[in-house]
Amino acid sequence: MPKMKSNSGAKKRFKVTGTGKIKRKKAFKRHILTKKSSKTKRQLGKDTLVDKADEKSIKKQLPYKF
Repeated sequence: MPKMKSNSGAKKRFKVTGTGKIKRKKAFKRHILTKKSSKTKRQLGKDTLVDKADEKSIKKQLPYKF
């Protein structure tokens, strides 16, 4: 059997933690930042975990990370 391909977009967007959870960046930090408060912009810079409902599909896209 040939190897499965990982999804290139998912490879760039997600990292796996030591405990097997999936880390992601937050959205809404690219542009239109003038109307957002400093607190909001600071919090958007932090990483967060992927929701449980989405984990299954991401794991499917990254077959060799788990």
